[in-house]
Amino acid sequence: MNIKDIIQDKLKEIIATVFQIDGLNITDTVTLEVQQNKTDFEGDFTIVTFPLVKVLKQSPDYIAMELGDAFMTQTDFVESYHVVKGFLNLKIKNKFFLNNFQHTKENFDEIKSRNETVMVEFSSPNTNKPLHLGHIRNNLLGYSVSQILKQDGYDVIKTQIINDRGIHICKSMLAWQKSGAGETPENTGLKGDKLVGNYYVAFDQNYKKQIAELVAEGTDENTAKKQAPVMLEAQKMLLDWEKGNETVRTLWSAMNSWVYAGFAETYKRLGVDFDQIQYESNTYLLGKDLIQHGLITGVLYQKEDGSVWCDLADEGLDHKLLLRGDGTSVYMTQDLGTAVQRFQENDIQKLIYTVGNEQDYHFDVLFKILKKLGYDWAKNLYHLSYGMVELPEGKMKSREGTVVDADDLMQEMYITAKEKAQELGKLENLSDEEKEKSYETVGIGALKYFMLKVDPKKKMLFNPAESIDFAGNTGPFIQYTYARIQSLLAKANYQPTALSDYELTASEKDLVMHLSNFKETVTRAAETLSPALVANYIYDVVKSYNSFYQNNPILSQEDENTKNFRLELSDLTGKTIKKGLELLGIGTVNRM
Repeated sequence: MNIKDIIQDKLKEIIATVFQIDGLNITDTVTLEVQQNKTDFEGDFTIVTFPLVKVLKQSPDYIAMELGDAFMTQTDFVESYHVVKGFLNLKIKNKFFLNNFQHTKENFDEIKSRNETVMVEFSSPNTNKPLHLGHIRNNLLGYSVSQILKQDGYDVIKTQIINDRGIHICKSMLAWQKSGAGETPENTGLKGDKLVGNYYVAFDQNYKKQIAELVAEGTDENTAKKQAPVMLEAQKMLLDWEKGNETVRTLWSAMNSWVYAGFAETYKRLGVDFDQIQYESNTYLLGKDLIQHGLITGVLYQKEDGSVWCDLADEGLDHKLLLRGDGTSVYMTQDLGTAVQRFQENDIQKLIYTVGNEQDYHFDVLFKILKKLGYDWAKNLYHLSYGMVELPEGKMKSREGTVVDADDLMQEMYITAKEKAQELGKLENLSDEEKEKSYETVGIGALKYFMLKVDPKKKMLFNPAESIDFAGNTGPFIQYTYARIQSLLAKANYQPTALSDYELTASEKDLVMHLSNFKETVTRAAETLSPALVANYIYDVVKSYNSFYQNNPILSQEDENTKNFRLELSDLTGKTIKKGLELLGIGTVNRM
């Protein structure tokens, strides 16, 4: 437990015992917050007493004095206290900071198992186009949340379901069939996902052209969209696929294999992986048995046209279609079946879907239907809803080819990092291989940190130039501080030593308090599924360390005990930064 929490818990206990009014437990109605003291008044922590004034009908100074006396007599960690206009400032014994630092250091690698397994779904792309900027945020969020949950003691299964069937897939297939002329990734030199994506764009261009021609001939636009020959052909291809047409299935398998190979390259460079992979072509019929069960039990109902619906009016929603009149399934049907299958095949206690906020309604409906169908675990389903990533010019559109390609973006970040490093001239003594590794780690790290430092719920505007800045709240700034620490430890030929008594400076105390917050921060990030908490915590640690570094000589320090403590403090700071970055999927380098 960190120092602030220890004081907070003791404060609650003291209020309950010192101030009693007719059996009323004051702590149930009033909460006093412990704050780190940022004023010039003596003391490490401040307690504002004013919330108790109305309840106790006593002056703020009187209340503060009573609390201060209680801290002095009931704890062994308060050295003294001062009351200033109702503010209680507590000075904590130096030994308490040292003990807390020692405890943080000794227990840094400890992870207490929660004996629970959480499944995290993320990525889940379509096989008709390469991954783009939006997919990057999805993948980084899902992967980082998985890492954070593991660090907080959960067993985690990372999964994705690949949307490998449907009309969108047939569009790429049809365009390739019509104009591909036998193109493959091998004979074009293109990544397979990019090659297939080009044909998706080509289909859309042809489709729009045919719509315009029909409209020019007098057909209204809505009818033209339905009657465009190329769309009718794509729909027929989908029906042929569902009937198992050998020619269509062979082409489908070949083009999907190209895409999977392309995805694998992108995932590898992005640094994400999966424990399980499902395919929509294997799961899209899973929900049909559930539908029949729902009809038998009366949870669902059937209309005259044969379609099956769920009435969610009592949940404040509308009626939801689950099966079309012709017996074909919808996305909701598949998602119902997939959720049930996941709980049947895995011993999981929670399932998290990492999907953009455009699908908030879909998941609200999904969870409520599963609950109606009698699945008790439906209460343990969670939609990690995140805001879209936009560019200065607005939203991206895949079918028009106006997206920021994930591979192109990662390459741009690598090149920018390389240019920055060469400009600073700090890697001159490294081998070419070491330089390349540094460029890649810093460039991709900048991208990841920029994406993850923003609260997932917020929409974000991506700016590559800002993300690669070596100052401010950025990945490179944090990585640079880590590299500085490693250089310091190497120069000092640092070896861990047993600490003797040592009087901490103000900036050392501040850094010790920040470091003690690591596990609490991880737990809060796990509870809220927000990597942003970890990202901004690391930034605060780095700022605290830089203040300590500037105000406390280390290598030039003549007193060996002081020097050793500051090296110990630097070492734990480096480990904390490294571990925090790992939870974000970001690497470190020892020189920048």
